[in-house]
Amino acid sequence: MTVLRRTTLSIALLGTLAACGGSSNPLGNPPVVSNPNATQGNQHLSFAYFQKCVNPIFLALLPIQGTSTTNTCAGAGCHAVTGTGGSFRVVTAAQPVDLSDPANTPDVIRASDIYKNFYSAQGAVVVGDSRQSRILAKPMLLGVLHGGGLIFDSENDPNAKILKYWITHPAPLGQDEFSTATYTMFTPADPKTGTCNTQ
Repeated sequence: MTVLRRTTLSIALLGTLAACGGSSNPLGNPPVVSNPNATQGNQHLSFAYFQKCVNPIFLALLPIQGTSTTNTCAGAGCHAVTGTGGSFRVVTAAQPVDLSDPANTPDVIRASDIYKNFYSAQGAVVVGDSRQSRILAKPMLLGVLHGGGLIFDSENDPNAKILKYWITHPAPLGQDEFSTATYTMFTPADPKTGTCNTQ
């Protein structure tokens, strides 16, 4: 192939690359891409309900259905920070945060171990859809395997009800996980003194 022919082919190739939506320099970086905020339009799960009602489930001794064995979700071989149970992790020593203390700002809470548990649990949830949420589907063996076995034999299990209620009662649109609107998830509507609603 002659030099002239190679040069002509190279110029044609560069022109083709530039026409593919790139910049005028096909070897340069593409234009800046702007992605919308991922949480925009999404609803947030209640931190107050998680802290009081959901997190204790992960620390409780639960029977493995069909066996005489009990274990905790946060067991060393399961969902503890050093466990082998997938990406969902529980800091077992996490302490509750007093939501009525003005010193506990969202930034302070988000740096706490209990919030790490909340954040990790959210990763196994499809907000509003409990049957698609692995945090409930796996321990119920709903179309997905669970190394820990069958923990909740039905949605009527008291702990399954709590998980389902948390997943299906997010904060109102436009409000974050600390929204006081989620306090209606307790009776009375106070996360300190109220009991955990399940329906």
